[in-house]
Amino acid sequence: MTNTPMRRSLGVLDNVVIAASSTAATTSIGIGLGLTAGIVGLHLPIIMLLAIVPVACIAGAYARLNRVEPNAGNTYVWVGRSLNPWLGFLCGWVMTVSMVLFLAYTTTVTGSSILALAGQAGLHNIGGLELTPDSTLQSTLVGLVVLVAAVVTAIVGVDLAAKVQSVLLVFEYVVLLGFCGYGLFVGTQPFSLDWINPFDIPSSSAFVQGIVIAVFCYWGFDSAFSMTEECHDSRTSGRAGAYTLILMLSLFVLASFAFQRVLPLDDMADHGAEGLVYFGNALATSPLTLLPMIALTFSAVASLQSGVLPTVRGMYAMSRDRTLGPVWARVHPRYGTPAAGTLLLGALAVVVCVVALAIPKVPDLIYATVNAIGIVVALYYAATALAAASRFRGLLRGGLRDALGAVILPIIGAIILLTLAVLMCLDYATGTDHYEVAADNGWFILSVPLVMILSGIAVAAWAKWVRRSPYFLRPERGTLVIEEPALPESTLSLSGATE
Repeated sequence: MTNTPMRRSLGVLDNVVIAASSTAATTSIGIGLGLTAGIVGLHLPIIMLLAIVPVACIAGAYARLNRVEPNAGNTYVWVGRSLNPWLGFLCGWVMTVSMVLFLAYTTTVTGSSILALAGQAGLHNIGGLELTPDSTLQSTLVGLVVLVAAVVTAIVGVDLAAKVQSVLLVFEYVVLLGFCGYGLFVGTQPFSLDWINPFDIPSSSAFVQGIVIAVFCYWGFDSAFSMTEECHDSRTSGRAGAYTLILMLSLFVLASFAFQRVLPLDDMADHGAEGLVYFGNALATSPLTLLPMIALTFSAVASLQSGVLPTVRGMYAMSRDRTLGPVWARVHPRYGTPAAGTLLLGALAVVVCVVALAIPKVPDLIYATVNAIGIVVALYYAATALAAASRFRGLLRGGLRDALGAVILPIIGAIILLTLAVLMCLDYATGTDHYEVAADNGWFILSVPLVMILSGIAVAAWAKWVRRSPYFLRPERGTLVIEEPALPESTLSLSGATE
């Protein structure tokens, strides 16, 4: 394996497929809507609509930054260059650790979905062992088989991965559209304008937690920017990110209305982790009730595979700057992918899966992971938006359109996300008086992002003073005062800078 550039083989559609798989709409709908309904009540449509506002502002920042500096490291590079290299490294680090946690969580969810599907098909035990989808141990063991397959596919090539995911996505969305569209018309729960009234949400803390979980549901669109060095054109990632968000918004709002038309609030809240399956059972009879479970399984498999791809690309970019070890930048001479890093990432996910067995129930594991990662996602999205505002602040002296898109909207998005993250942290910090490894313990949930940040500081110190990474030694950079197009690919430096 060598430190050669990765192969450029992705178009807009390929990148949309990878980003959409990473966002995992079917999994978010199947699990996240019931969880969110238990917090905000019958206000899912307005929560999903409001959550897209800061995410759209952030997406605009990603697209503009990627246009002038396409780089697999995206946030890690942009924040480091425009704000501060320590902050940039921390963003890259927590993004990576969050995705490793996500891979571990998705591995278990995938196994749980497969076991539940087996139960729906009549297979309830093997060799006298009762199959239990709620068991973290059983679900993890089954999911690890899928994780190994996802790692192998990611090594062989992103174009193959995109083809596999496109087949899975088509099936998922056909099932989602069919069941949700049908549910809108035959549902017996009367439509109410309160569903789109944010002022009727039970409490401010419920509103904040609901928005953060909804933002987590949109998390993954930025995978499009992690694949930018394997796209035919530097603008491909921006288009793919925008198309992915539009697609996710449409699916989430449709499903929100459909779920509330079909299921009473108590049923949604009580069946959060099996929301899509319960929804399907309320609308159809066997064998059609198998379709939502198959779609959920496909979504989990696709998101597991797509989670591997952007994470390894981010670590590849960090390795080029010597902030991580050289193994992450080794590109396979035949497949043109960072194969060694992909294998190592899979191994790390396996280790985290084993640690996660401390939470014995899958629904509890989902709740704890979603809340912990949601805080981190809000923070590094906000940092990316502020990096864009800083880098393009010279456009404030130009036209209103450029100033609005490049500076003002990113700042608004950052302020919203930072406010949500702070309020949620305060709620968790004051909501309990002891520490316990439990999904509903606020101190435990806060300890996860805290450990991410502290470990990131330690690794950054090692990179700066031991590895002597040029990432920390770069001279002070000027500010882009105009938005320039990216230079031709042949002129890109090793780090992808185009300034």
